Amino acid sequence: MKYWKIFLLIITVTLVSGNPVFPDEGMWLPHQMKALNLEARGLKMNPDDLFKKDGAGLMSAVVDLGGGTASFVSPQGLLLTNHHVAFGAIQRASDKDHDYIENGFLAKDMKEEIPAAGYNADVLLGYEDVTREILKAVKPGMTPLQKYYAIDKAKKQLIEKEERKAKDRRCELQDMYNGNQYYLFKFKRLRDLRLVYAPPQCIGNYGGEVDNWMWPRHTCDFSYLRAYVSKDNMGAEYSADNVPYKPTAYLKISLDGVKEGDFTFVMGYPGSTSRNYTVSELLDDMTNTKERIQLFKNHIDFFENAGKDNREIQIKYANRVKGLNNNMKNSEGKLEGLEKAAVIAKKQAFEEKFNQWVNSDPVKAKKYGGILKKIEDFTKVKSDFMRKYNYFGNLTGFRTGVALLQQAYTIYRTTVESQKPDMEREPFFQQRDMPDIENRIKLAERGYDLGVDKAFFKYLLKKLLESPADMHPTAIKPVLEKGPEAIDKYIDNLYANTILADPEKRLSLLKLTPTALLKLNDPIIALAADIEKELKVMREKRKDLDQQQEDLKKIYLEALLDMYKGAIAPDANSTIRFTYGPVEGYNPRDAVVYSPFTTLKGVMEKDQGQFPFCVPAKLKELYNARDFGRYEDKDLKDVVACFLNTANVTGGNSGSPVLNAHGEQVGIVFDMTYESVIGDYYIIPELQRTIHVDVRYVLFITEKFSGAQYLIKEMGL
Repeated sequence: MKYWKIFLLIITVTLVSGNPVFPDEGMWLPHQMKALNLEARGLKMNPDDLFKKDGAGLMSAVVDLGGGTASFVSPQGLLLTNHHVAFGAIQRASDKDHDYIENGFLAKDMKEEIPAAGYNADVLLGYEDVTREILKAVKPGMTPLQKYYAIDKAKKQLIEKEERKAKDRRCELQDMYNGNQYYLFKFKRLRDLRLVYAPPQCIGNYGGEVDNWMWPRHTCDFSYLRAYVSKDNMGAEYSADNVPYKPTAYLKISLDGVKEGDFTFVMGYPGSTSRNYTVSELLDDMTNTKERIQLFKNHIDFFENAGKDNREIQIKYANRVKGLNNNMKNSEGKLEGLEKAAVIAKKQAFEEKFNQWVNSDPVKAKKYGGILKKIEDFTKVKSDFMRKYNYFGNLTGFRTGVALLQQAYTIYRTTVESQKPDMEREPFFQQRDMPDIENRIKLAERGYDLGVDKAFFKYLLKKLLESPADMHPTAIKPVLEKGPEAIDKYIDNLYANTILADPEKRLSLLKLTPTALLKLNDPIIALAADIEKELKVMREKRKDLDQQQEDLKKIYLEALLDMYKGAIAPDANSTIRFTYGPVEGYNPRDAVVYSPFTTLKGVMEKDQGQFPFCVPAKLKELYNARDFGRYEDKDLKDVVACFLNTANVTGGNSGSPVLNAHGEQVGIVFDMTYESVIGDYYIIPELQRTIHVDVRYVLFITEKFSGAQYLIKEMGL
């Protein structure tokens, strides 16, 4: 059945019954779970035990790692997540003499655990609906920009009030359904995370980019971290005096495995989806995605060539290259999937039905009429602006830009914002953000090489020559106009006369005023300041456009909520979500039928003796001896490596626990199948599959391969 027909069926049932009928597809907020009728769908525990307002529910065992998810699996703060989620910590701790990426890392006891640099864990304490408080700040007659600042101020006030309650309190205020609802999420922030165990890359990243997003999959994608707090149980920076955090809830591990058809569910922090895009928005995003794919390819080629014969450089840029490869393949899968599934045609058909529904009632027509055309017209306006705005981001962006320029830009922006009252500062530059800013400056040294950074800066400016002149930042136009040789001389001069190569010096600059900073006459800081002059104007324009877009989408989402009687999930936005589905294989194309399980046998079959398909000798010995112990699946007579279910996930869900009907952990989310990455935009139920590493494979590697029996014992096994 076509997906829009399924939705029309939902609408019909809803209209007839008068009650919300929540569909299987969706990433649901905790308070929406009651409408899912989970016991009838297969849950065999009290759903009230999943989330409790006092923070004692099972969902509080699941933590936000800021771009990934993890779960507590012991009363001693032990966290289980993905190898690729912990990869940044592994990379930052590595060098050519301590290559934890290739060889893995194991702390034999707590004393040997090392800092997971750059990582925080946010433990959910609860959340509340603050829609009324936010919207009362909006007054009739406000311009979009005035409305933006009114909402921004109201958000900051609510966050500041709540964060005053504890030194380690961290709050996020997020809107749902494009501003129709607002929720304040409250967390305990744990700042001292340590790396406990990471398998070697030939296990934790088995298959590499070849197998990424693909099924069948055989990656044992896991790592262990541990959270520490001060002796008075406050989240604090690393200290030798800190003690393991004792969570209010942690997950029980199941060795029973799962069978095809079994009910499973996922709790985690999915990053971002765009399922409520209109046709015009999706078409615009597809165009931008094609441009991003080319940018990813170019950057991957540059950094791989830069580190071709130098392991130290490879290690420094490993996390960046891994992220670029991941995003590129994901983007390619989305474009391919959107075209194969004819998603544009499906959405156009739905929008025709939507317009019919709107025009069937004079009240609805007055309220929602013409909204799709308004969004289409606005999308064209914003798209042109964003193209130029993103050119700037490619230079100064945290993940895409030049390291020293990004550092200079962060320092300059921080000194400027620090002159303002805290409540008037830009988001991410308030006093609450200072620990993270300082941390990024400290850790930058572990993720770049000065010579490569300089060469990358030259490369980016020369690539800018291929773009229209009106896209060029004003600060560097004179250099670009003179051509490639002038660019080389300009960049050489910047790097020869900057003080920013010294990380300690960079950190000290945060204490200066903007005037004092510019008096240092550092050429890269001066460039960052000049770029900021232009970016500041563009940011104001973007705020105005963002609010206009939000206002239009708010009307559209209000209409959808009306149409579905509330039975639609909000798009993901890095807030806690619940999703579920049975263990199930799939049929991606003619004559191809995939089982929902892979095994250790498949790991051996893929072995090519070199990365990404290399099997360690000890793992071969265990397999040949069939030394599987209690981790052998009784039916398959092997260790299950990975399994599939139909749960909805996206980026940010990586590391999320997969639980059985009794609420016991049976796996860890680490990927979607290539055919289902379009789920960020549109769900095709028969293709929507999520890939999980079986927790028994994780424990098999932990105990049998690595000899970390103390971790097995700590988890109560």
